[in-house]
Amino acid sequence: MFKYFEINADGHNIRCKAYYNDLGSVGQAVLFGTGFAGHKDNGAARSFAEKLLSKQKNAMVVVFNWPAHGDDVKKKLTLDLCTAYLDLVIREIRTRFGAQDLYAYATSFGGYLILKYISEHGSPFRKTALRCPAVDMYDVLTSRIMQGDELGRILKGKDVQVGFDRKIPVSRELLEELRENDVREREFLDFAEDILILHGTKDEVVPFESAREFAENNLIEFIPVEGADHRFQNPVHMSLATKYVMEFFDFR
Repeated sequence: MFKYFEINADGHNIRCKAYYNDLGSVGQAVLFGTGFAGHKDNGAARSFAEKLLSKQKNAMVVVFNWPAHGDDVKKKLTLDLCTAYLDLVIREIRTRFGAQDLYAYATSFGGYLILKYISEHGSPFRKTALRCPAVDMYDVLTSRIMQGDELGRILKGKDVQVGFDRKIPVSRELLEELRENDVREREFLDFAEDILILHGTKDEVVPFESAREFAENNLIEFIPVEGADHRFQNPVHMSLATKYVMEFFDFR
C-alpha cells in the first residue's frame, strides 16, 4: 500500500509518498533520495519498496520531492533548502510513523545530498546505500546535464530550466554552492563501514571512475555493476542493485 502525505513545518511544504504494509507496526524505514529532476512517484523507488515490503512486514519506504522538484511549491533550488527538507523528513519518519531504525537509499543528486548531510551533521542512518552518487555534482551538472548555451546564460545571471525529461531551475548561486561543497574534498572514514556504493560501468551521466576513486579514498565498499547505465534501465541491473542493497541493509 502507499499514501501521500505532506510535511508543513518551518515555512516549508514537503510532499511525500510512503509505501508500507501496516502503519501501526513500522519498525524500520528507508528514506529514498531521488536524483536531479526526480520526484516522489519515482519508479525505482516503487519497485524497491515492493520488493522490500514483500520481505520486511514492519518496514516502510518514504520518497519525497526535493525543493523545486516534482510538484514542490518552491521556485528555487538551494543546498540549504535541501538540507532543511532532509531534516524535516527524517524527523517526520521518526515522530509520525515511529520508525526506530532509519536507512537511506539514494541515487545521483540524492546521493550527493545524503553524503553532504552526513559530513555536516553525522549520520542518522544505520546504513546508507548509494546508486551512482554524483560525488562531483558541479561537474555532472555543468558538463553532463546542461546543454547548448545553458551554462553561459546561467553565468550571466539568468535562472535556466535544466534537465532531461523534467527540468529544474538552476541559478548561478546554486552552481557556486555546488562548487564550494565538493564532497570529494571531505572525509567519510568514520562512516565508511555503513556506506555502500553501487555504480554502473556504462554510466553516461556520473563518471564511473569518479565514484570508484571516491569510494577507495574513503574505504567505502564499492560494487561495479557491469553494463549498467545511469538509471539502471535494464531490469536485470535494477534487480541486482535491489538485491545488493537489501543484503547490505540485512533485509533478506
